[in-house]
Amino acid sequence: MSSALPPYVKALLTPEAYPDHPARVEMMQTQMSFVFLTGNYTYKTKKPVNLGYLDYTTLEKRLHFCRQELDLNRRLCPGAYLDVLSITDSKDGIKIGGSGETIEYAVKMKQLPRDRMMDVLLKKDGVTPEMLVQVAALMSAFHSKAATSAEIASYGSLQMIRTNTDENFSQTEKYIGPIIPERTFGFIRDYTNEFLRKNSQVFSRRVSEGRIRDCHGDLHAAHICFGDEIYIYDCIEFNDRFRYSDVASEIAFLAMDIDRYGRADLSNAFLEAYLKDSGDKGIAGLLDFYKCYRAYVRGKVACFKYDDPYIKDKDSTLAEAKLYFSLAHKYADKRPVVIVVTGLIGSGKTTTATEAGRGLGYTVLSSDIIRKELAGVPATERHYDEFDKGLYSPESTHKTYEEMLRRARGLLAAGRSVVLDASFKKRSDRLAAQELALSAGAGFLVVECKADDKNIKKWLKDRQRKGSVSDGRWEIFSDLKKDFEKVDEVPAGNHLILDTNKSSGNIIPLILERISGL
Repeated sequence: MSSALPPYVKALLTPEAYPDHPARVEMMQTQMSFVFLTGNYTYKTKKPVNLGYLDYTTLEKRLHFCRQELDLNRRLCPGAYLDVLSITDSKDGIKIGGSGETIEYAVKMKQLPRDRMMDVLLKKDGVTPEMLVQVAALMSAFHSKAATSAEIASYGSLQMIRTNTDENFSQTEKYIGPIIPERTFGFIRDYTNEFLRKNSQVFSRRVSEGRIRDCHGDLHAAHICFGDEIYIYDCIEFNDRFRYSDVASEIAFLAMDIDRYGRADLSNAFLEAYLKDSGDKGIAGLLDFYKCYRAYVRGKVACFKYDDPYIKDKDSTLAEAKLYFSLAHKYADKRPVVIVVTGLIGSGKTTTATEAGRGLGYTVLSSDIIRKELAGVPATERHYDEFDKGLYSPESTHKTYEEMLRRARGLLAAGRSVVLDASFKKRSDRLAAQELALSAGAGFLVVECKADDKNIKKWLKDRQRKGSVSDGRWEIFSDLKKDFEKVDEVPAGNHLILDTNKSSGNIIPLILERISGL
């Protein structure tokens, strides 16, 4: 591999090529760039490639786009983008900023901490709503000052948007079946075309209001770093039209990407803060459309990666594409959804319900909480009654489920989706929830949590020691297990079984895939 690298790249792998002689050099590469990490600084060079949408084939063009990268990124990230430097070749060797003949150019940046990138932090539950409020403020201020013109505004026209969406569908037809289900493809295409048909005046108004700007163009979690300050970097410099868009599309891009990590709660916090800061009330009605569009584009790009013979991890690339298409379907489907989370005590129901609610932006209704509200007792007050006695008598349980469905009915009527967190041990209760979904025109999914008895015993003991709203305990487990009626009344497509014996990771992709098929 090393022998195939250009001579200057080989030279830049050695500390001697740099003015500050770093202790070590690490290189990464993308389809279009070589990136050298030296500890304090990052140096980025452009490959001499023509990919159709970018052309770096001459030294002059690479210099031009290095300067473009520096200038454009300084709009949002002045503290990280430092200079454009020559890479020279002389009798002393190939060096950054040397005195010999210029053979290449590099953008010099402050090296940002990888462990503080938003995509990394999202996976570790390290992003807070307050952090997203700060990002929203930065983006609102940036958009208010970003350039606009007649040319830039033309990219917000209905004709241009339709051209982009039509291109998406034509370029993904070959993936129907293996990657994107035919039903999903057709549903998203029909939603998109219908939205454009009905909202031509909305798009015209966005243009006349000056909402089409020279934006960042690639605003997703991997391009935001929470270091000593917030760095929003790596905007698109190689093709102006990829940056020219409605600010609503750019904001929807980041919100969609946060949703991808199963954090709809955080994306909602970001959107609320941006809408408040910007005062742009017209964004709200366009968010789902642009989130759908952006998710579909990312799914398309993942399909292209899947076809790339140099990409070895086909399974993760396939999963990435399917997740994006499932997300796009979610944004296009305006029906609310009812998710029933069922299973034995200690099987992980509440954890699963909480993750589903947080990740999808659905309201969680918990039988444990409702039961104690109806009884007029504090949620954390312990009630270790005998099986089917006291607070857990059949009468109390019946009232609890009735109230849970009553509240769900109100939310569904308002277009809100719900997660019902309860044991749902009786088939009749699950059927009642299914009937509720049917009457509301909502999608319906049963998520059944299963774990082996050994793990359940351990989890129940731990939970009892730490305290919880739930009063479930090992002493009544065997009776509950005998009383649990098998889930066999719903079609397989509406029934997702989660094995919670081991960490399930992010359950959102699994649920989204099922929802898109409802």
